[in-house]
Amino acid sequence: MEPRTLTTDRLVLRTVGPQDTEAVYAACQDPDIQRWTTIPSPYLPEHARGFTEQLVPDGWANDSMFTFGAFLPTGELTAMLGVTMVAPGVGEIGFWAVRQHRGRGYVTEAASALARWAFRHRALDRLEWRAEVGNAASRAVALRVGFTVEGTLRSALLNNGTRRDCWIASLLPSDLSLPTPTPYLPATSRRS
Repeated sequence: MEPRTLTTDRLVLRTVGPQDTEAVYAACQDPDIQRWTTIPSPYLPEHARGFTEQLVPDGWANDSMFTFGAFLPTGELTAMLGVTMVAPGVGEIGFWAVRQHRGRGYVTEAASALARWAFRHRALDRLEWRAEVGNAASRAVALRVGFTVEGTLRSALLNNGTRRDCWIASLLPSDLSLPTPTPYLPATSRRS
């Protein structure tokens, strides 16, 4: 699939490339990004180059991962977001925000646009969000986007060589008043 460009009221979401390597490297020096995401730590210039020059284009080329940088109209990077395909019809969203742009709603705005794009253009039935237990900022974004927290998965996240518990939440097309590609029959509760 060819990379896409999405726009919101305040942001341009586009695929990242070699021209964004320095901005990605600078943002990923933030200890909070290194702590709460699974990027390498320490984050070196070659990690940023591998991300912008290989990982991102390869993901688009083989339809496995759709990565967008969220940029202000001035071209300044505010956040990184992506949807990784985890099963047929199921994707997992991930994101981080550049430190100086946190608290302004940019990630929520971008994640909402990305979710709508994934449902419409990738024919997803389910979008999952996962974050290490304790990552309250990521959870707040997921809730604002409309995700439903489903619980805690024990030992489900590997971060810097350590297994950690993570929260899991889901978003369905119907949560955003979008059509569902595959019929969905929710469980009904029955009393015994």
